[in-house]
Amino acid sequence: MRSKHQFLAVLLALCGGLASAAQDDFSVAALNAAYDRCSPSLCMVAFTQEVLDPRSGETRRRDGNSLGLIVRADGLVMTHGHLVLENADPVDVRVRVGRGADVKEYPATVLRKPDDVNVVFLQMQSDTPLNLPVVQFKPGASLRLGEPVAVFGLMGDTLDFEPGLAVVRVNAVLDEPRLTYALDGAMRFGFVNGPVINTRGEVVGVVGFDLGRNEGGDLYTRSGHPLVYQTDLFRHHITNPPGEEAHDSQREEAWLGVFTQPLKAEFAEYWGLENTGGLIVSTVVPGSPAAAAGIQSGDIIKTFDGKPMRATQDRDVLGFTKLVRDTGTGATVTMELLRGGQPLSLEITLAALPTSAQEAGEYEDNVLGLVVREITRDVRIALNIAEDVKGVIVRRVKSGSPAQLGKMRPGVIVLAIGDHPVETLQDFEEAMDKLRETKPAEVAIFARVGPATGFFRVQPRW
Repeated sequence: MRSKHQFLAVLLALCGGLASAAQDDFSVAALNAAYDRCSPSLCMVAFTQEVLDPRSGETRRRDGNSLGLIVRADGLVMTHGHLVLENADPVDVRVRVGRGADVKEYPATVLRKPDDVNVVFLQMQSDTPLNLPVVQFKPGASLRLGEPVAVFGLMGDTLDFEPGLAVVRVNAVLDEPRLTYALDGAMRFGFVNGPVINTRGEVVGVVGFDLGRNEGGDLYTRSGHPLVYQTDLFRHHITNPPGEEAHDSQREEAWLGVFTQPLKAEFAEYWGLENTGGLIVSTVVPGSPAAAAGIQSGDIIKTFDGKPMRATQDRDVLGFTKLVRDTGTGATVTMELLRGGQPLSLEITLAALPTSAQEAGEYEDNVLGLVVREITRDVRIALNIAEDVKGVIVRRVKSGSPAQLGKMRPGVIVLAIGDHPVETLQDFEEAMDKLRETKPAEVAIFARVGPATGFFRVQPRW
């Protein structure tokens, strides 16, 4: 393996475009010292994803890797949130620690993805206790516009995934919805989740890309700029990792039940409003706290619990989502709205956040060859499924299965199997158990596809 100092020298030359403007603020000695502190905690996360094609229902496997950071000595690893996506399930996850002949590989368990920051935590599995080097993050550190930062990551496979270096600058400081630092230039994928180091040698956060979500459901958009996830955004998850008992015992997250969009300048002009921002209510979820309080589509939220809403950009919606969730289940808050240009004040009692599609219960049936899932609130909104529609929704249809041969596909809502009505996952399981007793050559599945209902004829493989 080539020497550390030789490799860094080559990388500094290769990264000349990125580093030239900022290099004066980082001496070679400082960069090498930062490398010595950070490199032992860098690791590679290798994984296989089962990716669902929502149109055909078929799944395919793809291999991937990402940069991981060891954040706890017992083998807790943090990586970027792309590992867990709605239509891609990670399987066979491994963490590779060390360099050259000293590389060790450990299987890892993926913990529940946090809702408040786009990272994922893994727990390495080992027959013996682990005592690994960890990243030492600096909480509360701030950055300035134009300030250079160093980022460590992994180079591509042509360079054997060796640690690499980029020196970039903070090219934007955003105050809302939370203090955010954007970095200039494109960032190699191997540097996403990389430790961000200031000129004092402190690790102030990691590189990330946001997935914004409108309050009320799981509708994601990816920001186009590399950001700095500051230490304070994720350090509580290191202390209480998602999915572990200490985390699960925390209070429930609150829910209002609206989809919103920012009050951009063109909308303010159209409605003759002062261009000071706000949140336009685009959808009110039936049965939600918002619906109970009388909020309507087209209302403009100006304050929430005394806090002004100044959203003018899509990214600002994320701050409202977090504000609602952190307020607490059962809390009663006052909201100041505009309706038809006139001010309106409403009191709303927040409820517990409903189960989302990513957390919904699933059942995999190998006889028919499909995976079904309970219909959650966000799925009802996204697919325009009425509240009175019961059943389970098909999430995946296996390639070559009886269900696929019977023309079933993802998005179909199963209402009955044979003579057995299906309203819940338990109903579906019980219906399949009864079919296993009689083993019919063919079964009629009554289902809803869009606004229409009909039957699928499926020949199970017993």
